[in-house]
Amino acid sequence: MNLTERDSQCLWHPYTQHKTAAPPVAIARGEGALLWDDQNKEYIDAIASWWVNPFGHSNRCIADAIYKQLTTLEHVLFGGFTHEPAILVAEKLLQILPDNQKKIFFSDNGSTAVEVAIKVALQYFYNLGKKRTTIIAFENAFHGDTFAAMAASGISFYTQAFQGMFIDVVRIPVPVKGEEQASFDALRERIKTNNCAGFIFEPLVQGAAGMVMYEPEALDQLIQICKENNVLTIADEVMTGFGKTGKTFACDYIKEQPDMMCLSKALTGGTIPMAITTFTQELFDGFYSDDINKALFHGHTFTANPTGCAAALASMELLQTQEMQENIARVHRSHLDFQKKIQLHPKVTTTRVLGVIFALEIKTEDHASYYGTLRNKLYDFFIENGVILRPVGNIVYILPPYIITEKQLQKVYQVVEKAIEIA
Repeated sequence: MNLTERDSQCLWHPYTQHKTAAPPVAIARGEGALLWDDQNKEYIDAIASWWVNPFGHSNRCIADAIYKQLTTLEHVLFGGFTHEPAILVAEKLLQILPDNQKKIFFSDNGSTAVEVAIKVALQYFYNLGKKRTTIIAFENAFHGDTFAAMAASGISFYTQAFQGMFIDVVRIPVPVKGEEQASFDALRERIKTNNCAGFIFEPLVQGAAGMVMYEPEALDQLIQICKENNVLTIADEVMTGFGKTGKTFACDYIKEQPDMMCLSKALTGGTIPMAITTFTQELFDGFYSDDINKALFHGHTFTANPTGCAAALASMELLQTQEMQENIARVHRSHLDFQKKIQLHPKVTTTRVLGVIFALEIKTEDHASYYGTLRNKLYDFFIENGVILRPVGNIVYILPPYIITEKQLQKVYQVVEKAIEIA
């Protein structure tokens, strides 16, 4: 049997209805922005494998850092122990995070980073003897698949089987251009009528919703409203963090800063699962007590895994090199050039660009469902033409590794243009 046949005998894939889905593509190796399947067909990974590989596949710098760490200390429990790689990651992050972030908490992935933040928001007020049980989130948000993260997410088919089992979450509209006031008014109303502990948001870009974008000034206003009402703010930078928006963090575009930030995906350059939630000193102090019950009782077996820390350190060093910053700027310029061209296409309704993120919406007569016929047709076309893209309904987005070559990027654009014609 080949790899795909063997896969079907024993594996259950994420976000997949196995009865109707096409067999998965069996990938054998990767280098840079390219992947090759078990038949040696070449693919351009134009979404950095769910946004985690900004420095490309099989990156030697990160691999060498991992190897060195593996031969020194591969793992040690973090309960009651510490180690230099974790301290170095924390020190490095605190240098590049917003100034108000003072404490680093490790976990395993984006969902758990969000889970930690939501638990901290709720317990912080509990520790103070106050009843705050509601979380505010945007409509059509996506924050992960663990229970609190899933509750904060607003894409129904991810959550519909679990309705009635969640923590209390209320929603406000995304402050897209021209609709900012509705979002501000809704936030004030939710705060007034609910016991709100925190507001969680994807800063400037809603990834899973189809790269929906809004302006920094609108987010500043929302955070300011929360501060005025003592509602904690959580920036979910799992997707946007580490250069995707053109700055190190999307929060670098705003003046008001969140109380917590959630990081994962590109944190380790796509090599080892790891996540971090960051906090202000005030939040940490809300758990600092002689009362053991006020501690944060949350942890993971692989918390602050030294090998993952080594990968994170190498990734952050790569991000800050002049070469990588120039790569990000180059991809951004190419996106803008492609936008000027493709936005005139009669089948394209909207386009948007931020940093290395590009998205366009294809005109359809009817609503295009998330995993509907059009999406599947487009996805199959991309795979057939050697480009890995995962449309969201009728929205096609490109979020490539920063090291993608201009020739590879131009091929991605060409394939997208052809896909629009067959849509």
